[in-house]
Amino acid sequence: MEIYREVTKMIEQNKSTDYLFEAIMKLETKKECYDFFEDLCTVKELQSMAQRMEVARMLKEKKTYAEIATKTGASTVTISRVNRILSQGTGSLNHMVED
Repeated sequence: MEIYREVTKMIEQNKSTDYLFEAIMKLETKKECYDFFEDLCTVKELQSMAQRMEVARMLKEKKTYAEIATKTGASTVTISRVNRILSQGTGSLNHMVED
């Protein structure tokens, strides 16, 4: 779980971060999510998060790095990072990809 510790250090637990996560937890519909993240994030930030989710889904389906890179446009560095998080992270991304 060493990666989890590194990520935890990167995401400082404070009132601002808590406020963000509490706001996200209030979202109930896909439309609310689109509206909220459109207001909060740049297009590039949202595309990057969506790309990582797609990479995670494809990794869970046992697709090759080449297939994933071709389909998503993700770099091998991004694919490797997502793969490492799936195998050594907190388990949350694994859980979300399964749903």
